[in-house]
Amino acid sequence: MQEAILDVVEGFVATPWVYLALLLVTKLDGFFPVVPSETLVITLGVFAAANAEPNLFLVILVASVGAFVGDHISYLIGRRAGPRLMAKAKPGSRTQRAYDNVGRMLEKRGGLVLITARYVPGGRTAATLTTGATRYPLRSFSRYAAIAAVSWATYSALIGYIGGAAFEHNPVLGLVMGVGLALVITALHEVVRIVLERRKGRRAVAAG
Repeated sequence: MQEAILDVVEGFVATPWVYLALLLVTKLDGFFPVVPSETLVITLGVFAAANAEPNLFLVILVASVGAFVGDHISYLIGRRAGPRLMAKAKPGSRTQRAYDNVGRMLEKRGGLVLITARYVPGGRTAATLTTGATRYPLRSFSRYAAIAAVSWATYSALIGYIGGAAFEHNPVLGLVMGVGLALVITALHEVVRIVLERRKGRRAVAAG
């Protein structure tokens, strides 16, 4: 069964249609975060290493374009409907806290938030929606969104490529390794962020 599924997948990733699917998924993930774009990019990176198909450079290019377009759609949604959507969020809810936190971070760090949020599923949508809702300059947003999209696509594809190269004859294990590496790196990022925020909080309390 596993071999039959792999044959079907390998046949699909060797066709030009895979790039269209990749473009659509990465674009949708920018404003509809239930779409697992990281998993798809990592998967294609695995097969690029194991079978030389699809082309790794094209995977990175198409994923970058899709992510860039999706982030701009989210930004425009936030710009037009963000204030109304945030007004409907329940006080103290997870959604309200996420928007408030992103809003504060945008005021302090701006572009850095947009770049790092791209690596956090769901967080990127909150960041781009809030950026639009707060009327963050479009030119600045586009610049940072481009950096975020290219770096994220490169990172995700290379994580998959490393897994595929390590398990060249077993793409399933390569995929497990690639997704596992991505999850570990994401978890480490969150731990570092929380530790730094707590340190800043303690320093603020001590200074006050």
